[in-house]
Amino acid sequence: MSAAGVRARVRAQMTDEIKTVARRHLATEGANLSLRAVARDLGMASSAVYRYFASRDELLTALIIDAYDAVGVAAEQAIEGVTGHTEKLVAVGLAVREWALAEPHQWALIYGSPVPGYQAPQDTVGPATRVILLIVSIVRDAIGDGAVTAGPPISGRYAEELAAVAGQFDSRIPPQVVGATIAAFTQLCGAVSSELFGQLNNSIDEDRRGFLEFQMRGAARLIGLGQPMGA
Repeated sequence: MSAAGVRARVRAQMTDEIKTVARRHLATEGANLSLRAVARDLGMASSAVYRYFASRDELLTALIIDAYDAVGVAAEQAIEGVTGHTEKLVAVGLAVREWALAEPHQWALIYGSPVPGYQAPQDTVGPATRVILLIVSIVRDAIGDGAVTAGPPISGRYAEELAAVAGQFDSRIPPQVVGATIAAFTQLCGAVSSELFGQLNNSIDEDRRGFLEFQMRGAARLIGLGQPMGA
């Protein structure tokens, strides 16, 4: 291996180590990361860490991208081999929940309260949309199979906005189906956050997985999955 290749490998390994330590700090400090504290845990001078991440925000961005990609991969893998549009939607929801339960602090980083003073750069947009775009692809496939009931037309400014969103994906997707699809995604995020942050305590304690599946099947009905469009 060339000297340049060795340096690249060492840099990649060091970058991963910094991010690993930073994730541990998420568990105790939330997004209030300190590069100095990370450097101290690594036994490095803070100036050395700055050679890998120029600022706290740059490190946060790396962690955010990794988290979005990880939950996206989990959701994408969950539908492999699954048949049926509703079953795929349910599989996505359950996979997102399982990932969040395993990585609650990363979930809080990407779906919790915004980090004060942090502005997410454009680099985060692609990773951040992996799950919602996967859900859109399920709905688009269902429409192609004639397996969606569009529901009654909608009106108002939000309907115009939803029509514009639909135009970005597929002209066959009616605005009301786009709205229901976005609602399914926001319901999923809210359901997972409610479980993680204690809102289900003393109400749904024994079978929260079943409750999440119940919610995703309700979201599928809202979208109109499983029935011919126009039925």
